[in-house]
Amino acid sequence: MSNTQMREARAEKGRDRLKKSDRRRQILLELKLRPHVRISELARRFHVSTETVRRDFDALSDDGLIARAHGGASAPEQGHYPDLDERTGARIDERERIGLKAAELVQEGETVMIDSGSTTIQLARALAFRGTPCTVITNSIPVAMTIGHGAPEVLLCPGEYLAAESAVIGTETLEFLGRFNVDRCMIGASGLSSEGPSETVRGFAAVKRMMLSRAAKRHLLIDSHKFGRKGLAHVGEMADLDSVVVDTQPEGDLIAALKASDVDVVVARPD
Repeated sequence: MSNTQMREARAEKGRDRLKKSDRRRQILLELKLRPHVRISELARRFHVSTETVRRDFDALSDDGLIARAHGGASAPEQGHYPDLDERTGARIDERERIGLKAAELVQEGETVMIDSGSTTIQLARALAFRGTPCTVITNSIPVAMTIGHGAPEVLLCPGEYLAAESAVIGTETLEFLGRFNVDRCMIGASGLSSEGPSETVRGFAAVKRMMLSRAAKRHLLIDSHKFGRKGLAHVGEMADLDSVVVDTQPEGDLIAALKASDVDVVVARPD
């Protein structure tokens, strides 16, 4: 550590500082108000070192919430990705089969984390129909509303509302999820390649990673249209999954990677 960094670190200890979660929330708020923020400016405002702000930027960038730029950060620029309404109307038969098959994995009395997505909404419908007594923790408003009509108990995460996805994301969401240990999680993804699942929607990768870390059994629900695709943010390694629930058997490099990581492939076949 340089002399300058040591002085900054000592100065930090003597000041009132925002908590890490509050700093990161403030950074995201700033990027809603202006296109670019600088490390040096935020370090002065938060009374922390530039290295501390840089670590905040690195974490937010890894979660797909900001785009790093020289000396600072900006809001991420993404190409068009279909929003939840658009995705919900596509490949309905395949996603219904996946949802029904995934619902069979949930046992009476279990606790389950379910993230936001068009396929997990089908899972929610199947769980409500089956009436399996369980507790569901979710960041998805449609999932919560759908399950709320059946037997499962629902806990809805707090957080920053993402209107296009009818879901919440951000620091508050992650902190809430981190309070629980659950029997299993059921997540979707924008893509699944031999490197593992990935996500395109802003902030979703962090939610999925947290759910994976808190669950004893970890399941990915994904249709074959997304095989071989890579989203903006890497969610995790293939070995982070216990099973994938799919509509078609994967082939080639993808099935080889799944077998090498000892991931069960559950195929939801047509009746």
